[in-house]
Amino acid sequence: MNRNIENESLLTPAEVAAMFRVDPKTVTRWAKAGKLTSIRTLGGHRRYRENEVKALLKSLPGNSSN
Repeated sequence: MNRNIENESLLTPAEVAAMFRVDPKTVTRWAKAGKLTSIRTLGGHRRYRENEVKALLKSLPGNSSN
């Protein structure tokens, strides 16, 4: 079932932080709080699913989709 992860675009904490205009540490806190799902690389680095990040971004107040 998790085979789809291999075909999914993943973002680094810095890339996610740039999208939300926050510090990368904030993105890590969001992941720990359950707001975002993080995937760990073999080296232990966090990666985030691009489609999930974009969905969260659209759901925020003040975005054109609302």
